[in-house]
Amino acid sequence: MMTDSALIDPVTDALATIGYARLSGSQTFAQLGVDAADWRNFADSWNDLGPDLYMADGGRYRRRRHATFRCQDGGFTRQPHQPHYQSRDYNRLNGDVQRWFDPVEQATVDNPVCRAIFAFCAAHFPMTGPAHVEMHQFRIEAKPGEVGRPTPEGLHRDGVDHVFVMLIERRNVREGVTRIGAPNGTALGEFMLAEAGDAMLIDDRRILHGVTEIHAVDAAQPAWRDALVVTFVAPP
Repeated sequence: MMTDSALIDPVTDALATIGYARLSGSQTFAQLGVDAADWRNFADSWNDLGPDLYMADGGRYRRRRHATFRCQDGGFTRQPHQPHYQSRDYNRLNGDVQRWFDPVEQATVDNPVCRAIFAFCAAHFPMTGPAHVEMHQFRIEAKPGEVGRPTPEGLHRDGVDHVFVMLIERRNVREGVTRIGAPNGTALGEFMLAEAGDAMLIDDRRILHGVTEIHAVDAAQPAWRDALVVTFVAPP
């Protein structure tokens, strides 16, 4: 006879008990159930991201696109394009500024991979009502004379309820270690999102997260780290 404990989803259990869950790329792809052609098209969309012109550190190592959605009863409705905003309480570097980024292409949103990711998040993040959802495509580049900083604000919260992070690609880079911590800054661990599909789900109210700098392995070749970030917050 199957026990109640055997019915507990490990992702849901990890989120509830320790505040975050990790999945390998193979686990993520098994959960999403998408085919290789759709994944290639989804990942290729990272080759057309606009520059992030809001970096207060003066860096030009980050490219991105952004989109917002309303999630209700498992359905996602795209909202009119709007700026991304974080309080300086959560983003000491770029906070208190309305930041406008190029919108995520509709073809990317309509890709079965994206839709499967949304459904996976909706199934695992506890939500009792509608949620405001933001989707971010990031490319962090390591260039000659300039390292790439995935989280230049350091170990941080995003100021939301839940966060999904998935690695799309690492090309010609080293380092880029994910670090997590308690709200008081106590280190809780570190690991690498190293392979396509490696992912983590975070209870942003309980867990700080950050990623160390990336450096090119071969400085003469293009080097980057591509990632998807999807955040969920219940409206006040």
